[in-house]
Amino acid sequence: MGFFSPGNSKNRYMGIWYKETLPVMTVVWVANRKTPLTDMSGKLKLVSNPGILVLANGSGNIIWSTNTSRPAQGPVLVAQLLDSGNLVVRDTLTDDGNFLWQSFDYPSDTLLPGMKLGKDFETGLERYLSTWKSNDDPSPGDFTYHCEPRGYPQNVMRKGSVEQYRTGSWNGVRFSGVPNLSPNSIFRYRLVFNDKEVYYSYDLINSSVISRLMLSQNGVLQRWTWPVGRSQGWVLYLTTPTDNCDTYSLCGAYGTCNIGVSPLCRCLNKFAPKDSDAWANTDWSNGCVRKTPLDCNNNRSDGFLMYSHVKLPDTQNSWFNVSMTLEECRKACSNNCSCMAYANLDIRGGGSGCLLWFADLIDIRDFPDGAGQDVYVRMASSDSEMAVKRLSKTSRQGPVEFKNEVICIAKLQHRNLVKLLGCCIQGKEKMLIYEYMPNKSLDSFIFVIYCISKKETNLFADETRSMLLDWPKRFHIINGIARGLVYLHQDSRLRIIHRDLKASNILLDSNMDPKISDFGLARSFAENETGANTNRVVGTYGYMSPEYAVDGLFSVKSDVFSFGVMVLEIVCGKRNRGFFHPDHHHNLLGHVSVVVYK
Repeated sequence: MGFFSPGNSKNRYMGIWYKETLPVMTVVWVANRKTPLTDMSGKLKLVSNPGILVLANGSGNIIWSTNTSRPAQGPVLVAQLLDSGNLVVRDTLTDDGNFLWQSFDYPSDTLLPGMKLGKDFETGLERYLSTWKSNDDPSPGDFTYHCEPRGYPQNVMRKGSVEQYRTGSWNGVRFSGVPNLSPNSIFRYRLVFNDKEVYYSYDLINSSVISRLMLSQNGVLQRWTWPVGRSQGWVLYLTTPTDNCDTYSLCGAYGTCNIGVSPLCRCLNKFAPKDSDAWANTDWSNGCVRKTPLDCNNNRSDGFLMYSHVKLPDTQNSWFNVSMTLEECRKACSNNCSCMAYANLDIRGGGSGCLLWFADLIDIRDFPDGAGQDVYVRMASSDSEMAVKRLSKTSRQGPVEFKNEVICIAKLQHRNLVKLLGCCIQGKEKMLIYEYMPNKSLDSFIFVIYCISKKETNLFADETRSMLLDWPKRFHIINGIARGLVYLHQDSRLRIIHRDLKASNILLDSNMDPKISDFGLARSFAENETGANTNRVVGTYGYMSPEYAVDGLFSVKSDVFSFGVMVLEIVCGKRNRGFFHPDHHHNLLGHVSVVVYK
């Protein structure tokens, strides 16, 4: 601790910095941030009554001082800089850690191990980070970082009074919007929330590493590490925000951001852009609105749709209960017309607690598989139907295929695979309950539909639905099917060969995202197995690979062949087996082979 001049400034400040990292001077706390000394005459004094630190200039004018929450009880006071970097004023008779004052209660731009980021509800003291104005000026800059006490806790970064970024709410393990914040060998973190206080804090696990959390001048939260005894310098461990989808409410109310697609913003299922023209011009600030108004006030029962792997919405207008089950949470939200969504409060042990939202849902983003949480959004009853697949009594899919489909889908989780919600077998009745896909199957879009007019006997082509698929949408669908197929073949715990991949088994949600469905004929393999032989050839002719159709040999290559046929159909808008050309009798695949050969 001492006096220093930052950067090229001639002003003097009293601060605290790391001794271990010298000659790199890393200042972590500044006392007189707003009132610098203009010369070398500063003095720091400890005033025993009332027990405060005072910083004065050469003229004796006080430019900075501490306060105290209680009177000193002993005759001797001590000001001490602890090894933790905490400057404290304490009473020698009460050396129990209950300090008269401590610098940890008044952070600058750095959060050190053991410091609290949050609010004391009893005293009203809030501890938050604020940036330096510049390298030459440590006075508070534009950005601040708080543990937000309103609603359920989450950390929020602001520029002035405007939110720039938030971590998402605490889920018992981490913040829902920071999936890369995971247990590690350097530090452990926690969030404490009770009637007395709320705060985020961390402690070092490995004493051979120095670690600090710093809010940079441009509003980026950075964690730095420095191995003790080594001189290579500070190493950047992680930063937030990490990408454009971390921008607060980029997609507006009921919009969701996905960094892996273009454009970034989409409306949640059953929602549409509030301003379609602005949305088309990548101005998503107005967000989305429900396609169907809620029915709650008409004494009808609204339903809920589940959205998976998301950063939970802003919780500043939320309510919570730590002891409710998820079903109790659903009922509580359903019985209150102002409740817009609900979710589990804590994801540990299968989930517990209840979190309710009572305002528009904002600042949602999609995460890759396994990250994020599930949230249940209120919908009009007509918009929360599910899709029920009821097998006819004459269906070739018997109990074996039915159970196979249930087992396969239950073990698979991917954004490009249809989600199974439930199943039912009773007597000869067999039903599967899927998430609802409003745009039905791919074949209804890519193939021109021929029908007979009531007034005329001629055939005519209705190309309305086919015209909805421009080339970017077709590419998006092809890419989505490929991602789902890669997951089945390589990334899932079980290697799955679908064996009936075709356009009618590709379902489309409201955003035209493709979902592979119908796993009744699928086969699972161990990681080291890639194929097999069968005496019973099943599937759909026109999509089968030759070795499978003729010899019963199937493998991941069989699905790739079927995928290739689908790509041709998507590009051409023609069915493989229904293709006709006046010069030959080949199907679409054969026609393309002839053209390529020529």
